[in-house]
Amino acid sequence: MFQDFKVTARPEQGPARLAKLRTAMADAKIDGFLIPRADAHQGEYVAACDERLAWLTGFTGSAGFCVVLPDVAGVFVDGRYRTQVKEQVAECFIPVDWPEVLPGPWIAQHLTNGHVGFDARLYTAGQISALKTALKDTNVTLEPCNNLVDQIWENRPDAPSNPVVAQPLDFAGESSADKRARLGNALADAGHSAAVITLPDEICWLLNIRGSDIARNPLAQGFAALHADGKVDLWMGPGKVQHLTSHLGPDVTLHAQESFWTTLTTALSDATAPVRLDKDSVPFAVQESLANANIATVFDVAPCALPKARKNITEIKGMQDAHLRDGAAVVNFLSWFDGQDKTALTEIDLVTKLEESRRATNALLEISFDTIAGAGPNGAIMHYRVTEDSNRQLQNGDLIVLDSGGQYRDGTTDITRTLAVGDIAQDAREAFTRVLQGMIAVSALRWPAGLAGSHIEAMGRAPLWQAGQDFDHGLGHGVGAYLCVHEGPQRLSRAGDIPLEPGMILSNEPGYYRPGAFGIRIENLLVVEKASPLAGSDAHRTMLQFQTLTFVPIDRTLIVQHMLTRAEVDWIDRYHATCRDVLRDKVTKDTLQWLERATEPL
Repeated sequence: MFQDFKVTARPEQGPARLAKLRTAMADAKIDGFLIPRADAHQGEYVAACDERLAWLTGFTGSAGFCVVLPDVAGVFVDGRYRTQVKEQVAECFIPVDWPEVLPGPWIAQHLTNGHVGFDARLYTAGQISALKTALKDTNVTLEPCNNLVDQIWENRPDAPSNPVVAQPLDFAGESSADKRARLGNALADAGHSAAVITLPDEICWLLNIRGSDIARNPLAQGFAALHADGKVDLWMGPGKVQHLTSHLGPDVTLHAQESFWTTLTTALSDATAPVRLDKDSVPFAVQESLANANIATVFDVAPCALPKARKNITEIKGMQDAHLRDGAAVVNFLSWFDGQDKTALTEIDLVTKLEESRRATNALLEISFDTIAGAGPNGAIMHYRVTEDSNRQLQNGDLIVLDSGGQYRDGTTDITRTLAVGDIAQDAREAFTRVLQGMIAVSALRWPAGLAGSHIEAMGRAPLWQAGQDFDHGLGHGVGAYLCVHEGPQRLSRAGDIPLEPGMILSNEPGYYRPGAFGIRIENLLVVEKASPLAGSDAHRTMLQFQTLTFVPIDRTLIVQHMLTRAEVDWIDRYHATCRDVLRDKVTKDTLQWLERATEPL
């Protein structure tokens, strides 16, 4: 099993660890300390050695941070984690609703004057600038300092040092040399001599490499500087890439990973134009180091961000193939599930069987995240992770949120289906139908080129809004091609300000959650493509649309059909017919019989 079910959150350890941290703060003569979820690479996913937030507080969510002051410690989380955080942290930590409450005003409210320390490697220039602005009219100052959590963390895991593999051109679709030349030319055209890159997925994409430093994501941790001439300085562990020198080529210069903080300025010392930094990903320590070396910098979007998001034809083909393979595995699982005495099963049984089904493809390299199998009230915890302690026996009337995915050499998958156990209450079925209507509205949407996710994500919420309901997570996130299952900068959310472009892959996952009762989520992955002109359409407008990548039937027993329009019924019937057609040769004989029943027209 890739997934285990060990209990990782230990709230009882929080008070003692918080006390040790406050002692370290006193010794360092500071009055506060900031603990982010992020590591020095500023990605969403961190290695075990960098799970400082979880180690200190017990909170294991993928986003959040803690502010520790002498008399109060706040754990800031967004709407996805507000149920989870209450179950994972001890009473010595106060959950804070973020971003409704921002750290600057919160610190000013709880600290009259003093010095708040932070590890400059773990915060971006943009984050520190925003905090300084918020505190400028107070008697509180921010000060870079040594990481105090690292000082008190006993038996801290070692940093990962796993070997890197090359991503073949058959899957990448463009050589690393061509990528580097293309992006280097773009830097030169912008008047920049180089760009510092710290996000592991951007480095892996640029160099056509993959790793296993981070669980569930094929990432190799390291740092890089891309120069305008297409050459790259790469700081990566010596055991990781030495065997790939021929793949990387002579224009990639290797350095020891730990030397990044001391040798970056040397690698950029001949810069005759500003060095580009992405204020949302490059650590504050990098900005300070370059400033101290009198190397000019400029803030701009990371050079790999948008090119990586725009998947090429080869990457899209790989994602399509991966989704058909993965869809067949999920359908085999669903066929098995429907044949069981469901109340004899547990959440762990579902996770285990689904992973077995994916493994049976003989192509699964990893799961793309810990499978969420939340039954009944556990389904209302948006990023629920089942453990030996929380494992729930399925009960009649339960809805199950089953959110899972796989990592294959040709693509990354992410799919959510809501399953039923026995008879489901009418109000839950109505909520399910509204969620489905939102998913259909986005899937079928056409829109003018130039719109961002924030312009269209309301389509996925509108049916819920009409009933006075909503959900507290984004409608969708970007997805990488055999990279991170969460990829920026594209997203379908109120904060999504990047225009959607052909080749971008996003999830479409509206949901509804009633704490203590049930959860609902339906998710497919979509790729943006140009839409064909319609009769009477404006000739001068470029229109875009989504092509669906995920093909797995939706539980028709949960649909309240009279709530649907004729167009929505037609969409479901077409979708199910396609599921049947593309999967019939990929599933077992018994599963095919189930598939034919599951995809009958409404």
